[in-house]
Parts: sequence; structure tokens; C-alpha cells
Amino acid sequence: MPVWNQESFRTHSATETLQDMSLDTLFFKNSLLSWLVAHGTSVVVFAALLLLRRVIVRRALAMSAKTAMKWDDTLAELLRQTSAPFLFVFALTCGARLLSLPDRMSVALNTIVIVVLLIQVGIWLTAAARDILERYRADKLPNDRSTATMIGAISFVVQLVIWSAVLLLVLDNMGFDITALVASLGVGGVAVALATQNILGDLFSSLAIVLDKPFVLGDFIIVDDLLGSVENIGLKTTRLRALSGEQLIFSNADLIGSRVRNFGRMYERRVLFPIGVTYQTPRRDLERIPDMLRAAIESQDDVRFDRAHFASYGDFSINFETVYYVLSPEYNRYMDIHQAVNLSIHEQFEDATIEFAYPTQTLVLTRGVASTRELETTPA
Repeated sequence: MPVWNQESFRTHSATETLQDMSLDTLFFKNSLLSWLVAHGTSVVVFAALLLLRRVIVRRALAMSAKTAMKWDDTLAELLRQTSAPFLFVFALTCGARLLSLPDRMSVALNTIVIVVLLIQVGIWLTAAARDILERYRADKLPNDRSTATMIGAISFVVQLVIWSAVLLLVLDNMGFDITALVASLGVGGVAVALATQNILGDLFSSLAIVLDKPFVLGDFIIVDDLLGSVENIGLKTTRLRALSGEQLIFSNADLIGSRVRNFGRMYERRVLFPIGVTYQTPRRDLERIPDMLRAAIESQDDVRFDRAHFASYGDFSINFETVYYVLSPEYNRYMDIHQAVNLSIHEQFEDATIEFAYPTQTLVLTRGVASTRELETTPA
């Protein structure tokens, strides 16, 4: 007669359980065979959906690259943004349709499906809005940089609205009271605003920059002693690319409170320059110099002459002052024109033997004059 101990009893019970288990054994009102078929269906559907998404996205991208239309590019982007968790939940639902689930499990599964679907819809809407706005920004940037600058703020607002709506719908489907939640946000919003006032200050400053447009993307600006081209206007900071290559990052609130010199709004450049000639220059040549200066300027293209005058007597020179306008904001163009003007002036002065002045001092010595006068005025 075999000796039975506790370990032998457990092994015997497990063996009998496995032997008694068959495909008709019920688990949660469904046979083992039904569970296996449902799981197999979910796996096959999920794998098929992943493969189908990959093939469709590849063909959609290839087709959009061959056409000039924009809607097919957006459609390809939406297909690419279809997430694997969404496909998994869809496949799981297909398998669950083959089972008879308890009411609580069915309700939980339906809630999960709705939540995942809402999140996926939010991803689709966000991707579509971002793609459309980015294409619009790219089209407007070469000709209308101010409109292109607003696209970043518009994109943020659109995404905020989309995901706020998705969050409220998700909470509503999960059984939360949205009305009470929205009412409580009013009190909590005050506390959050006080805690994040610096961040909110930069946020509202970015909106002020976008709406008031003191500068736009691509403008060359100077803030205090820092200068560069505007690369990006974000929600908290604005980034500039300096002439020496490094990136300058400014807080939006600091920019709003600073004095900004915007060279991107320059339509023409005013040039004022002085010229000094020696005091030994004859008067007839002094009368000719303003005409020489005018001729040197008007011989150039893209300029507008303003004035040239005998301005003042200096310590060591007779000074002339000249003003003209370069009809282009480009700095390199201004330097090319001014160089040509200087060379023309030098050539005319050289032909007329007019000498440019440079710092000099003349020392006059008189010796014995005072004593001679005294002798002449002394009575005999």
C-alpha cells in the first residue's frame, strides 16, 4: 500500500486536474476552445493590421511624392500616425466578439476601446493640423514672414483645444463628473497661475510678439549690445542666430521690456559722412567741393542724394558734411556703394590737387617783438 504524504497528494491532484481538463471546460462562461480561438483571432488580426498599415503607408508616401497635390501628403501622414496600441485594441475587440463575457468585463472593454479611439482621433487631428499649418507656413515664409510667425502660436492653440476636448471626453466616458471638474478648475487655476506666473508671463509675451509683430522670422534685430537674425519665436523664448554663429536665447518677457532695433524693417539706409580739407585750399576749390561730392554720389545706382555743405571750421581742417540714401537695406550693397563714392571723391580731389586734412599743429614763434614796441613808444 503506497504511503501518501502532502507533496504526493498535491502532485496527484494537479495530474488529475490536467487529465480532467478538456476543450469543453468552461472559463467565465466560455470553453477553452473558445478562448483559444478568440486569442488566435486577435493575434492574426493585429499582425494583419500592422502589415496592412505598413503597406498602405509606403504606397501612400510613394503616390504623394509623384503628385503636386497636398491632401494626399496629409493623408499619408495620418496613416503613418496610426498607433500600434490602437490597432492592438481593435484586434482585441475582434477576438472578444467571439466570446460571451460578463457584463462588467464587457463594460470595461468598451470603455478601453472608446478611450483608445478618442486618443487616436486626437493624434490624427493633431497630425493633420500640424501638417496643414506647417505647409501653409512654408508657403507664406518667403513673401509674408509676419503671417508665418503667427503659425506657431495658432498651432499651439489648435493642439491645446484638441487635447482639452479629448481629455474631457475621456474623463466623461470613464464616469467622472465633468461639470464639477470644470468648476473646480477655476479655483485651481488661480493657484496654478500664481505658481507659474513667470512661465505665463513669457507665454503672454509670445502672444504679444506674434500679434503685435515687433519683429518676425528672419528679421535682423539688436537687443542692447546683442544682435542676430530671428530663428524661432517659441512660447517661452525667442532664438537669434548671431553673426559669429552662436545662438542667442532671450526670454519673451525680457524682449517685450527691451528696446529692440529691427533692421528687418529698414527700407533704405541714410548715410552721413564728413570730409576735411586743409586750410591752404583756395576758396575757388572750396566752392567746387560740394558739386564734386554730389557728382560722386549721383554717379552710383540705387542712391538718392540729399545734401553736401561746407559745414564748419575745425581745429586743423575745413569740414564738409554730406548726406545721401542707399535705396537698399542690404549692408553689403551699402558698403559697395560707399566704397565707390569714396574712390570717386579721391579721384576728383587728386585731379584738382585738393589735399585731405589730417591732424596737424602749427607753432608760431615771435621773438623780440614786444621789446621793439616798447622802444618805439618810450619818450626821448
